Amino acid sequence: MGEGTRNCDGQPRTLFMASPDERPVESTLLARLRAGDRAAFEQIFREHFDGLAGFAYRLTRSRAIAEELVQDLFLEIWLRRDRLVITETLRTYLFRAARNRAFNHLRRNKLERLWRLRQPQLPETEAVETEDSTDELAAAIRVAIASLPDRCREIFLLSREQNMTYAEIAKVLGLSIKTVETQMGRALKALRTRLDVDKR
Repeated sequence: MGEGTRNCDGQPRTLFMASPDERPVESTLLARLRAGDRAAFEQIFREHFDGLAGFAYRLTRSRAIAEELVQDLFLEIWLRRDRLVITETLRTYLFRAARNRAFNHLRRNKLERLWRLRQPQLPETEAVETEDSTDELAAAIRVAIASLPDRCREIFLLSREQNMTYAEIAKVLGLSIKTVETQMGRALKALRTRLDVDKR
């Protein structure tokens, strides 16, 4: 787990990563979930909520919306538990679902902004939050990440904040590992350039 991995409130969080040895445990957990075992559902919720909410927050720029999206995701999982089909790791499934929900939300917001004849752009008031205004470097890093193209930003966040491997990211986003590597390189180059310019 990389240093500096934090949840929506800026506190350290624990990331759940299923190793090969844990796969049988995960299969048992999912079987219990499908059977309606509330304790199994609560365990999955506890292990994954913070990481999913943190990822959704970096995409939506809103803690409230991010947590609502993830809560809705878990609600749907519970309601559809007996029909749930997961052909990958649970972690990959959940991150892909959270990503889809975040982008669906962003698309709806964009349509609303266009309808109101406003220029679609990221909300600046949330890009650099007041609580972090005293930390100029942290604010500059967040702004630099927000300025990345969507694909680069997704890959960067999954790699650096969710501690996913390139192989895991490729599965979540439906890309080749080579594409993930290329996009990650572009993200790092863009961040270095942006931060170097901001320091001048």
